[in-house]
Parts: sequence; C-alpha cells; structure tokens
Amino acid sequence: MTDIKKGLAGVTVDETAVSKVNPETNSLLYRGYPVQELAATQSFEAVAYLLWNGELPDAAQLTDLRRVERAHRALTDDVRAAIDLLPTSAHPMDEVRTAVSVIGARETAGISNVMDAVGTPAENLERSIRLWAQLPAVVAYGQRRRRGEELIEPRDDLDYAANFLWMTFGEEADEVVVDAFTRSMILYAEHSFNASTFTARVIASTLSDLYSAVVGAIGALKGPLHGGANEAVLHVFTEIGSAENVGPWLDTALAEKRKIMGFGHRVYKRGDSRVPTMKAALDTLVAHYDRPDVAALYDALESQFVERKGIYPNLDYPSGPAYDLMGFDTLTFTPLFVAARVTGWTAHIREQQASNALIRPLSEYVGADERHIEGYVPDADALEAQERPEEAAG
Repeated sequence: MTDIKKGLAGVTVDETAVSKVNPETNSLLYRGYPVQELAATQSFEAVAYLLWNGELPDAAQLTDLRRVERAHRALTDDVRAAIDLLPTSAHPMDEVRTAVSVIGARETAGISNVMDAVGTPAENLERSIRLWAQLPAVVAYGQRRRRGEELIEPRDDLDYAANFLWMTFGEEADEVVVDAFTRSMILYAEHSFNASTFTARVIASTLSDLYSAVVGAIGALKGPLHGGANEAVLHVFTEIGSAENVGPWLDTALAEKRKIMGFGHRVYKRGDSRVPTMKAALDTLVAHYDRPDVAALYDALESQFVERKGIYPNLDYPSGPAYDLMGFDTLTFTPLFVAARVTGWTAHIREQQASNALIRPLSEYVGADERHIEGYVPDADALEAQERPEEAAG
C-alpha cells in the first residue's frame, strides 16, 4: 500500500530561497531576515523589493520602486467597470479575483502565442510591481462601494500603507494606524509553500502567465482554513461579546467540537513567530482608540484556550481585531491579505519559472476494478490504439 501524505503533509516538493521558518529560533525568515526585524525597521516597499530581488534596496533602488508603484495606483476604467458588474452582495474576494483577471487580460492583450504570455523575468517583475500597486485601489473601492461611497483617487505623496488607508477611508490616517497597518502588510507578505503559494506555483509550472497564477492563489486564499481565518476571528469576537462571556462560550464551543479559528498552525509548533509583533501593533491601536474591552476579550480567550488545549494563536488572531479597529469591514480582511501576499506569490511565481518542472503528483486509485459495458465491442482501430506502448497524455 502506498504511503499517502494527505494534504502533502511533510512532503518537500521543491527548493526555495524566498522564505523559511527557522526551527532553531522559531522565526519566519524573508530571504534570511527575521520578519519581526523587518517589521520593526523597514517600509513595506522595502520588504517587497527584498522578496522580489533577494536583497534590501539601497536608497536609489527604493526611490525607483516607489516611483513606479505610485505611477500605477489608480483604478483603471476597465477594472472599475468589471467590479461594478458584480452585485454588492458578492464576497470581496470575488471582486479581487475578477479585478486581477481583468488586469491580466489587459496586460497580455495582443499576445497570441501563449508561450510569449509567460513573460521574461524582467517583464514579470514589472507585472508584479504594477499588480501590487493596483490592488489597494481594488480593495479600497470594494469596501467603499459596499458602503454606498464614491471612489477616492490615490495620492502620490503618501507611502503604500498610508495611501491604502487614504483610498479606503478618505482621510489621512494617524501615524500609529499607518505603522500598525504597515506591520500587518509585512507580516502577511510571505510564508513559504502555504496553500495559496503552492497553488500559484502549480499554475506557473504549466507555463501559464503570472496573472493566472495569482488568480488561482486568490481562490485558494478565500478558503476559511487559509486566508479567511482572520474574518472568522472577528465573527468569534462578535459572538462572544465581552471578556466575561469567554468561559461559558468556550465550554459550549469545545463541547460541540467547534474549530476555533485564529489558533494553531501547520508549521509552527511553539507558537506563530509573527504574533508578538502583530499583538504589539494591536496594543497600540487599543490605546489609540481607547478600546480596553477589545484587549480584555483578546487576552481572556487566548489564555483560556491555551490553558485548555495547549494551542497558541496564529497571525490571524491579532490581525482580525486590529483591522476592525482601523475601520475595515470584516469581509475586507482577506482582500487585505491578498494585497500583502501578492508580493510573496509573485516572488514564488518568478522563482518557479526560473527553474521550472511541471508539478504533477500521483494518486492512489481506490475505485472499482476495471469493468466493461455489456455488449460493447471495440473496433479494430480502437484495439490497436489500446495496445500501443505510448503513455497516455495528462
């Protein structure tokens, strides 16, 4: 019997230089740098450059990246029209998926040879930057549209995070909010061969284009076992209501064997290394907005769940209430994840293309033995084809 690794658990399928979790320090490393150090010292633009190029930028390189990013921030008419065709009741991830598909169709329009659409490394770096630049407008407009508010044009005097908040809320965010939002973007930017990244690499391995790979990754990220978890955390907080309700609520949830989102991780065994940085950012927001009730609920649920189950929070646990305090709708949380993770996805897509092998695993068949339709008699050509030694395609 074949040893089946359900979910590819424990299976190493390829090499990567983009990121890893260092088991000795329990640190997530981007190109060798601990993510908590990057979040404490770098802009999101600098981290994006690092993921794409392997090194942190010097002043001139960072200035050039910012110039290109700011030139492509505006929501184009075709993308806006595509979003407007969707009902406002559609999930925001469907808006983002549709928008990326339209952006990709526009960027590759006129390329009749599918091999040419794959793009060179330089072309795909440019595509990565342009897509990253446009996603804040997509996400911000989606939230505003659902609220019945008008589109806000980007500003080229604000950095990536500050402009993102400006386009979403129509006012300049306080420095503490921009800082917390920047840290969240950096923490969400990359995480090795997770489900969405692996999806992107599978699609890229077929020599499909970068945009198709990102669309597939968005579909994977929409699932609540992956990107949708930070939405679920807010639903849990809303359901519990306040810190004093945590005990009875948790009694019921555990008795019903409910999965408590925001806790546990497939990779980290001693707690998610990103949590302390995001929790510190959440604490600044709690103080800024004077919301000790949020901190009390957070601490009560964490302490009681860890005490009872020995399972620690992951990044989604502090990021959910942080985004809520900033003013983002709960349905917008996973699209925010997209806006950050597109940097990691595109870094992996380019890495896959640079040393490509089609990702095509095997399966263990457990269905019916070979059987035949009663009365069926194949013709001679079919019998001859069946006896040929060539392997079937696919």
